[in-house]
Amino acid sequence: MAGKKVKVAESRPAAGPVVSAELLASGAMPALSELEFGMIMSWHAFQRWMVRCMAAAGHADLGPLDVLVLHSVNHRGRAKRLADICLVLNVEDTHTVTYSVRKLEARGLVRSGRQGKEKTVIVTAEGAAACAAYHAVRERLLVAGVKTLGFDPAAISDIAALLRSMSGQYDQAARAAAAL
Repeated sequence: MAGKKVKVAESRPAAGPVVSAELLASGAMPALSELEFGMIMSWHAFQRWMVRCMAAAGHADLGPLDVLVLHSVNHRGRAKRLADICLVLNVEDTHTVTYSVRKLEARGLVRSGRQGKEKTVIVTAEGAAACAAYHAVRERLLVAGVKTLGFDPAAISDIAALLRSMSGQYDQAARAAAAL
């Protein structure tokens, strides 16, 4: 992936990099500030999208983490340990996922159980149907729109790999900062 250029729909403005903090962009790697601003914008837009897509799918009043947890629990249709949900979603605060599970359970979308000493969560038929409805809305509104942009699917996969790699760098830097 190193050295690959990703074609984007719009060109960089002549004014310089688009960043959220000029001071951070003045360091040794301004492109990292550009990436961070892009992640900030994307994350907030993605959160709005998840909540509104789930509402359009018939399940309003769920937060972004609730939607992520529901899809994670639905993945592959088997029970998940709470620790595994946190690991997959890279959520450090287990109590936030526990709260989401309780919220989803109260709505009949997931069911809790036990596997030995471990708490497990499994999707219900209603939860699987909610995920399927979300998928249908996503295909109709998001995927159809993104396809019109003409992005190369391989380039999108490359960006996803870059973001996963960067998450490791941020995690490592967070551990180092905690040790200061």
